[in-house]
Amino acid sequence: MTDLKFSVVIPYKQRLDNIRLVLSALAEQTMDRSDFEVLIGAMEYAPEFVSVAGEFTDRIDVVSVLSGDEWNLCQARNLAMRLARGRVTLILDADMVLPPHFLDNLYDRHYAHGQNVCVLGQMIGYDDAVETDVEHVEAVPFSHYREVLAGLEERDEVVMDDRWNADQRQAFAAFPWVYARGGLVAVPTATVREHGITYDVGFRGWGPEDQEWALRIALTGTPIVLGQEVYGLHLPHLRSVADNGRTAWINNRYYLAKWPRLELELALAFGWSETARILPGVRAELAAAGEKLGLGPRYELGAVHGTVNGRGVIAVGAAVDRAAGTPGPETAALFDARSPLTVLPLAGFALPYADGEIEECHVLPPVAGLDARYRDAVLREAERVAVKVSSSAGAEAR
Repeated sequence: MTDLKFSVVIPYKQRLDNIRLVLSALAEQTMDRSDFEVLIGAMEYAPEFVSVAGEFTDRIDVVSVLSGDEWNLCQARNLAMRLARGRVTLILDADMVLPPHFLDNLYDRHYAHGQNVCVLGQMIGYDDAVETDVEHVEAVPFSHYREVLAGLEERDEVVMDDRWNADQRQAFAAFPWVYARGGLVAVPTATVREHGITYDVGFRGWGPEDQEWALRIALTGTPIVLGQEVYGLHLPHLRSVADNGRTAWINNRYYLAKWPRLELELALAFGWSETARILPGVRAELAAAGEKLGLGPRYELGAVHGTVNGRGVIAVGAAVDRAAGTPGPETAALFDARSPLTVLPLAGFALPYADGEIEECHVLPPVAGLDARYRDAVLREAERVAVKVSSSAGAEAR
């Protein structure tokens, strides 16, 4: 790395109007151009894009890495990140415009003393758009956004992103990585390099790839904080809520398979805010259900996938050895003697399988001891993943 303060990383494909606005805002930063670089991971070979980027090279240092591979947001970010020379890597989507003092403010408030911290920025307008289809976008000149940004900078305080609201504080304190959005997030480049924290290209389409990346940041011991007066404007672009929902569903199961954690399966069933409220009680209920079976402290309730008479079966509410990652003897006896077993530390609120992927799900007796709300959530998930459900927890077998 050099003495650059920032490497601004932008993933890009086929958004010429937006990238011109993004670069226009970066060209008007009060930070001296010698203190930052702009790195664009462009997933296309397009002379039109190269021409637009070239419009700004006399004002800011722009480096583009071009690839003809199929679009993958994570790969686009990684292409640019690997070239980062700045002390801090700022991940910025190609639909975010920043106020002129953004880089100076972010550096002075959060990185001037070499702090190892991951800073989240407000994406103003994102929450309004994420649940809305956008079929047509009218091009707006940068002068419009310049005026809007100037108005925001005149305010004493800017809080226009739902993640900064008081009702999110409990969930943020418990799961700060969940609040990371790849559209505007900063982290020291040395932290990324030391721990090899690139984006996981297994995520495809819209979904929680930024949460998962930030979880790995958090596991290094790096604090994740909401930035002080760190914000940008989210630009409109074409969007299909249905398409996003389809890819998010697949990506969430991929996320759960990679990180089978109780808080994540609860969030997929109940949402993150509710999970922050109920997590201690759910943990207590799961422990109590295990105690009723006489399980020792080394065991917990989990899910086990294997075969019974050659058919794919999963058992939820199963006793599993938390340290060894193996099922207890009674659980193992449910499956074929030579069946390879997959053990998941999941209670069954969410499972990393597609609809009807499993031939049969056995919902074991400990699930019956859960509060009705949680028992019903496990039964619903069992019915989703399995063609047939057998249960001693209050559901009819089908």
